[in-house]
Amino acid sequence: MDFRNGVGAQEIAGAEWFKSSASEGVGNCVEVAELASGGVAMRNSRDASGPALIFTADEMRAFLIGAKTGEFDGLCD
Repeated sequence: MDFRNGVGAQEIAGAEWFKSSASEGVGNCVEVAELASGGVAMRNSRDASGPALIFTADEMRAFLIGAKTGEFDGLCD
């Protein structure tokens, strides 16, 4: 199925949501799920049935490379 940004996360049947082991477990987490299309869905753990953002594999790969190289470090300082 082709999902669009803003779809309710609960509408993504069979999604196995997980979060980083670096999460502090206080409900302030981003969770991700691999989609059958090869893309990735992302949601806010505080609103598990709320909207999900949908990324292609290439979009997620570019983001992860940027995160690994420190491009976004200034966002949380």
